[in-house]
Amino acid sequence: MNAVTSDSALSYSTSPPVLIAGSSEIALMRAARTIGAFGLRVGATISVEEAPERLRRQAAASTVWIELDGEMTDAAAETVATASRDSSDGRYAAIVSATPTLLDPLFGAVDDHVQLLIDADDSERVSALSLAIALAGEPHRANDVASDRSAERLRQLSDEVGRIAATLARLSTGPSAVAPPPPVQAATAGPDVPIETVRKVIRARRLRARYFAEDLFADPAWDMLLDLLQAEISHLRVPVSSLCIAAAVPATTALRWLKTMVKQGLFLRRADPHDGRRVFVELAPATSDALRRYFAEVGDAAVI
Repeated sequence: MNAVTSDSALSYSTSPPVLIAGSSEIALMRAARTIGAFGLRVGATISVEEAPERLRRQAAASTVWIELDGEMTDAAAETVATASRDSSDGRYAAIVSATPTLLDPLFGAVDDHVQLLIDADDSERVSALSLAIALAGEPHRANDVASDRSAERLRQLSDEVGRIAATLARLSTGPSAVAPPPPVQAATAGPDVPIETVRKVIRARRLRARYFAEDLFADPAWDMLLDLLQAEISHLRVPVSSLCIAAAVPATTALRWLKTMVKQGLFLRRADPHDGRRVFVELAPATSDALRRYFAEVGDAAVI
């Protein structure tokens, strides 16, 4: 299959080609439009069924863009795993763009070398491609891209570009509901915090959106901390998709923050023992202790 559907979507130039793998014709067209708008040459568009073999023999590509919709099939999972491994080895930059229903299985399948976009708008897609092209071929990509200072700064700039564009466009996302997570028993340290205290703070933060633009007060790190504390007190596990909803920012932005919090040791990732594709997130013991002592110290003061 070589599903290039429109010559107008391609911009042939001297830039290194971008390889597109998609789970459907619509997904391939969506990715091709982004690449074409950026002025890059599309080397090929292929199905996810063909992608693993094509990636193994791919001679050169600046970036591999994987566009997924529908279900997480075995072919899609293999394609993502191959791209994640190759990107980690420095062969090329990799971007995976998907629908919200695929957030949980994808988060557990990719590492920090892969940019994961969930229900991303045009500005987020272009920002991700810009970052991928900037990093492609850099010597540090053979090492740990996530720890490189210049790469981290590029990610921050990409995040800000997306946020500013979203603010100007007054865009909002409508994340899909998630199934109730299974209960968990959590051992905690620090003072007890009444669950209603945390719930009141979360409700107060959400109430601001009735009177002001929601992105005016975007603070995904604090929102995620509060959600995980609430879950810990209630003895519940929190899947990645649920935590991204609690962050009250676009899912792609929430994922960037989540990865940062994990990297800094504030959050812990736990594999679902019943579903290897799903990952739960919880507070690290030191983070839980700090939050509980914080609430104990502020007492009845309004914490928003």
